[in-house]
Amino acid sequence: MKIAIVGTGYVGLVTAICLAEVGLNLICVDVDEAKIEKLKKGISPIYEPGLDDMLQRNIAKEKLFFTTSLAEAMPDIDVVFSAVGTPPDEDGSADLKYVLDVARTIGKNMQKYALVITKSTVPVGTAKMVRDTIQQELDQRRVHIEFDVASNPEFLKEGDAINDFMKPDRIVCGISSPKAQQILEKIYAPFVLNGHPVVFTDIASAEMIKYAANAMLATRISFMNDIANLCEIVGADINMVRRGIGSDTRIGSKFLYAGAGYGGSCFPKDVKALIKTADEYGYSLEILKSVEKVNDKQKTILFDKLNRYYNGNLKDKCIALLGLAFKPNTDDMREAPALSLIEKLKDAGCVIYAYDPVAMEESKRKIGNAVHYCKNLYETLENADALLLVTEWTEFRILDLKKVKTLMKNAVVFDGRNIYNEQEMVNNGIEYFCIGKKTNN
Repeated sequence: MKIAIVGTGYVGLVTAICLAEVGLNLICVDVDEAKIEKLKKGISPIYEPGLDDMLQRNIAKEKLFFTTSLAEAMPDIDVVFSAVGTPPDEDGSADLKYVLDVARTIGKNMQKYALVITKSTVPVGTAKMVRDTIQQELDQRRVHIEFDVASNPEFLKEGDAINDFMKPDRIVCGISSPKAQQILEKIYAPFVLNGHPVVFTDIASAEMIKYAANAMLATRISFMNDIANLCEIVGADINMVRRGIGSDTRIGSKFLYAGAGYGGSCFPKDVKALIKTADEYGYSLEILKSVEKVNDKQKTILFDKLNRYYNGNLKDKCIALLGLAFKPNTDDMREAPALSLIEKLKDAGCVIYAYDPVAMEESKRKIGNAVHYCKNLYETLENADALLLVTEWTEFRILDLKKVKTLMKNAVVFDGRNIYNEQEMVNNGIEYFCIGKKTNN
């Protein structure tokens, strides 16, 4: 079975490398020539723990190949995974330009039966658009070639994507023919030996499952952030509330952590796209509109706390910022809370010193020298008027508090992820503020 994966971004590359790891032969396609040349040399364009070693190993085993031309590869291909980007359009809907470009290329160049699998996150109805686009190209060529279209949404967590792919909770496949099901069963057979199922559905349901899953997780986060803000007002402790409700088996403990808002490539984009899809059908998803509103507000909560602390006088204050990526173990800064925070701090006249273990190059690409980049977390603290913890990297979890107190001009910490112990901070002469709890300062 010869498999092509179009798009070597986060989803496409992880999928290709993990499929190669179990013995399948993959050809990866991307229009970015520089990216393809790096991949041929075993250099990954994304940061993901463990991915570089797997990439190099499977290139050496001749399980992975790379090209910029799907047209040239297509005649020999049995299965195509389309994993190209679906960026949000100006109105919040998913831009399907690249998805349909892939479909056109397939239709123009396929020579035999192929199963075309949409791996990108796409709105309900996209598979039909892909099918129609391929068929239009075949009609123009005046050839009759059978093909199937399927939906196979991904459920990968950045920072733990390899484990998620190799040991999935479930694999969702939307299909419309027995042949498509047989092919997908064969591809995923090595991944379900742990007893977790391949869930076969109709295509529309598979497309909706991805959006509904991300929307539910985003809802849990925004719900807890809203409750956290209320806890501060009434004197409750969100950490105790989280433990109390998380022990209820009907609720569970995951995605109940209050913080400075969610970001990344999935939750913000998918919530917007699902809202837009509903609007197009004349239905308003009021809960998700509130989820989005709460999250937008939560991204400014650290700034609001800092601004209140300094009574609105932040001009020329030196701020130490720990964490730029939207979450640990990734360099992804798409929709990162740090970006909203930096914008507010700059507008207020602050001078920002920042450190992130892996995302600083990405930050330079996104915002240039809007902040001063430091070599380590303690360099950010020198003469700082405040420390803002934005991303809960492991190396940030234990601070030398005596060193923190000595280095900072004003020892005050705003903990955007609730990872520090308030009493330890206070005992070392450090003022401490977190999310969802009144502090004893």
